[in-house]
Amino acid sequence: MKKDCVFKGVSIVNEEKLHPSVREFRDFINKHPRLIESVRRSGKHWQEYYEKWSLLGEDDPMWEKYKDKPKEEKENETFNKTELFDQVIRFAEKMDMDKLNNQIEQLSSTIGMIQKMVGQFQDNKKSGPYSPGRPKDFNWFRD
Repeated sequence: MKKDCVFKGVSIVNEEKLHPSVREFRDFINKHPRLIESVRRSGKHWQEYYEKWSLLGEDDPMWEKYKDKPKEEKENETFNKTELFDQVIRFAEKMDMDKLNNQIEQLSSTIGMIQKMVGQFQDNKKSGPYSPGRPKDFNWFRD
């Protein structure tokens, strides 16, 4: 039975004609799903990774980052996310919304005052120190 397989525009009519090292590399790729994602994101060619694999071997530490996470680690990660979400919910339940609203209003008014001050300083800077509409500053050291 013939299997058709298309890989980057190249059709392989009979998979049994593949070189054994190519089949081994394909199996290696299937054990390292993050490698597939990396190749797709980076746009690099499989040839580069095949050459590294054939030179370094399957057990090289370089390939560790491409392995799929163990099931235990995935479960712990899910547990941690759930635990964090529960903590956020508990925190939100304990929060006094009136206090939060007052603090937000105070922050907003403070920002407004700062914006007015910056605007005044910019107006003063534009008009200069001795403009006709502004009185001259008193000079203590003038004779």
